[in-house]
Amino acid sequence: MANSQQMASAIRALAMDAVQQANSGHPGAPMGMADMAVALWGQHLQHNPSNPNWANRDRFVLSNGHGSMLIYALLHLTGYKLPMAELKNFRQLHSKTAGHPEVDVTPGVETTTGPLGQGITNAVGMALAEKLLAAQFNREGHAIVDHHTYVFLGDGCMMEGISHEASALAGVWKLNKLIALYDDNGISIDGQVTPWFIDNTARRFAAYGWNVVDKVDGHDAQAVSNAIAKAKASKDKPTLIVCKTSIGKGSPNRANTAKAHGEPLGADEIKLTREAIGWTHPPFVVPKAVYADWDAKATGRTREKEWNTRFAAYKAAHPALAKEFVRRMKGDLPKGFVQTAVDAVLAAHAKAETVASRKASQLALEHFTAALPELLGGSADLTGSNLTNTKSTPNVRFDAQGQLQQSADANGQLHGGRHINYGVREFGMAAIMNGIALHGGFIPYGGTFLTFSDYSRNAIRMAALMKKRVIHVFTHDSIGLGEDGPTHQSIEHAASLRLIPNLDVWRPADTAETAVAWTVALQNRNKPTALLLSRQNISYAPKAESPAAPAACGLDAINKGAYVLAEPSEVGMKKKTRAVLIATGSEVQLALQAQALLAARKIAVRVVSMPSTTTFDLQSDAYKTSVLPAGVPRIAVEMGSSGGWWKYGCAAVVGIDTYGESAPAPALFKHFGFTPENVADTVQSALQRKR
Repeated sequence: MANSQQMASAIRALAMDAVQQANSGHPGAPMGMADMAVALWGQHLQHNPSNPNWANRDRFVLSNGHGSMLIYALLHLTGYKLPMAELKNFRQLHSKTAGHPEVDVTPGVETTTGPLGQGITNAVGMALAEKLLAAQFNREGHAIVDHHTYVFLGDGCMMEGISHEASALAGVWKLNKLIALYDDNGISIDGQVTPWFIDNTARRFAAYGWNVVDKVDGHDAQAVSNAIAKAKASKDKPTLIVCKTSIGKGSPNRANTAKAHGEPLGADEIKLTREAIGWTHPPFVVPKAVYADWDAKATGRTREKEWNTRFAAYKAAHPALAKEFVRRMKGDLPKGFVQTAVDAVLAAHAKAETVASRKASQLALEHFTAALPELLGGSADLTGSNLTNTKSTPNVRFDAQGQLQQSADANGQLHGGRHINYGVREFGMAAIMNGIALHGGFIPYGGTFLTFSDYSRNAIRMAALMKKRVIHVFTHDSIGLGEDGPTHQSIEHAASLRLIPNLDVWRPADTAETAVAWTVALQNRNKPTALLLSRQNISYAPKAESPAAPAACGLDAINKGAYVLAEPSEVGMKKKTRAVLIATGSEVQLALQAQALLAARKIAVRVVSMPSTTTFDLQSDAYKTSVLPAGVPRIAVEMGSSGGWWKYGCAAVVGIDTYGESAPAPALFKHFGFTPENVADTVQSALQRKR
């Protein structure tokens, strides 16, 4: 190994100098993990700083993202496009060195970390993606998918429950190319962790089915390197390397204390630390010899060139597979996607079935999973309720040797599973899906009940922040689920999800709207999507023409998030529209029934279906006005919180701002006022107030 001590000292110096200059940050973790980084990045990591997106690179995740100066220092030193000026600009507006690492902001950062525990969970998703892609694309003599996923994590990640969810699944899936290095320093913000964290972490991970390399001196780079080499030899298990370290290593007065965790060391302590580690250089100055020891550009280019040669041979032997691999890693949809989507929507429209929208989702998925092999589904122990499985998605299973089990299709072709049983692990599922999407090659989707989106929420937010295509299938979306009662009945959830920036939320009203929602979700390349689906059956809503809004009606308008479903003429009214009923999901049928009642009272009402407020809000003002004409009172109907509807200038909202009750659904609808009569009365009252 090159001068490992000086390589580690460079990380420590850059970390403490950048945090000091920013007067903000966490110097202790980078200083403590510096030798671990020397071992991994100096001897094992397969990467190319000149091409951070090389398909067969190893993935590195800094799960304890508060130690971001570790990865920034590594990226700078090894030759990525992260100049020293960016390190000097640490934690400043629009810099590439944010307080926590952000994917697609800093070259070489694989995922956005900071919320503890989610990084290790993303890493599990990445490792699973690598394993499934290898099974799908590798052929004898052609291992084009062959890389490791490495993750650094600390005590905080271990304390977060999501690390249990993800690590248990990693053991079940036998992710032998997942290697986690645990920064076991025993310190968190509140001090020594022993009063609140006494887990035997090594035994815990052994119980998950991991290899464990315990009691490694985290400040002996060669010892860490040897442990990594041992981990890479595993054929059927992920590996945890327990590295005993000192937070703030090198600081005479801050090492092994909470003071090293989340604040600058201070000028005097930095001077003492420089003396202690033998680093005589000014702030942000690294000697050429140290840069040379760290430089990974030549090695990276050679490794990628070698892989390109192998891929060329693979392409010659398996041209169709090679073309498909490139498409999927780019994230492009197949050329026939548009026709597949049209077929799915037209089939739904022609059949006009009365089914729950969760079943409508499964019907749409039958089309899409057959045409898109990159769709990788799953459910958090609710497959039979979420209906996320299809004929094209057998369950993902691994044999005792860790190999993906395969089954034959109707043509005798062998395929591995494409539907994951996550168990009762909603949060883990959501963050693993993020990791799968980050890796590339798959479009993940997963199901649970809408009320349990609360478990998943921070991972959903992270997907939105990272602009990743992840699809959440949330069924049992209202009091319509009935007897399970208020613990399972969603009230605030739809409104809450709609508040997350860059999350597309759809609550479709029938089979056609559901097929369109899936189409949009698959086309949402830079955002996640939440599909909110009913347990109860919903009648199909005919798509009528609207002479008053010809561009805002029919099947072609659904993808705009809201459209005119029924003009007063649909119920025999020739009068001018006096009110607009806006409804989503199962309540669209209620609005149509209320429209008929109001017609009998000589009140002309337009019915607007608004399956996606988030999509509708992005439309032009002209389109919005064509759907919701100015000066006409608007009344919204949705079995959930009313708060989000007032922004549309509603005169009234038929909603629920309390918790539900345990009773059969019909009794609940009547109890909470979701009847045609109450909706009609609400419209009439609003019109009377307008006078």
